[in-house]
Amino acid sequence: MPGCPETSAASATDAAGAANGVIELRRYRLRPGTRDRLIALFDRRFVESQEETGMRILGQFRDLDDPDAFVWLRGFRDMHARAAALEAFYGGPVWARYAEQARATMVNTDNVLLLRPARPGTEIVVAPAPRPPIDAEGSGRGVVVATVCSLPPETEAGFGSFFRQAIAPTLTAAGARIVAALASEHSPNTYPRLPARAGETVFAWMLPFTDLDAYRSHLDALARMPVWTGTHLPELDRLAWRRDVSILVPTARSLLHGGA
Repeated sequence: MPGCPETSAASATDAAGAANGVIELRRYRLRPGTRDRLIALFDRRFVESQEETGMRILGQFRDLDDPDAFVWLRGFRDMHARAAALEAFYGGPVWARYAEQARATMVNTDNVLLLRPARPGTEIVVAPAPRPPIDAEGSGRGVVVATVCSLPPETEAGFGSFFRQAIAPTLTAAGARIVAALASEHSPNTYPRLPARAGETVFAWMLPFTDLDAYRSHLDALARMPVWTGTHLPELDRLAWRRDVSILVPTARSLLHGGA
């Protein structure tokens, strides 16, 4: 049964090490005032029931600057496993029972990026502690800052090298910890029932912070670094990147959070 502690613990353990090969970064546009209702439904009904199919629910978030957005991450071993897991969940009894309640909060759900680790070792790293209980409410610890860079076609490898050699060391020197570096997964959508943003080239990274003050201190440190404010700007201009930054507040049951 979804929510059963024994089932939840077993499924989470089985999925933990295998569901990072393909990542969905999902941003939902919601009807005004419905976000907390969807989060309560999601955290109670859609976490364990999805993980029982072999996927991994990595993070659920409120966007600090957008009260009508719900952002979440789920992972799969590969695109074939993604198709099987999604078919099992969306064809299963839990979604059949609660789908209408979920849809009643949603305006748009197709703002979805399919991603993969940019290189070995850059997959999403989540806390090893058990997930908070099914009745947990409120917010999780800290914030997670997600940066998504939109790039010209077929440039993510070059940008990935630039990220590894220049951006990542600078972020780290400014006090950040990088918990993921992800690039576009260009394989065909193996579950077309759920649309994704096909044909785009992106590179994304995620930084956890214990609170907003820690994030502001990081920004202040970056602003004092010439390597960030000027030295590499010609390289950035050549890559023609566009950067979108979201400050994400974890839900009470999110595995990915900003806590120590």
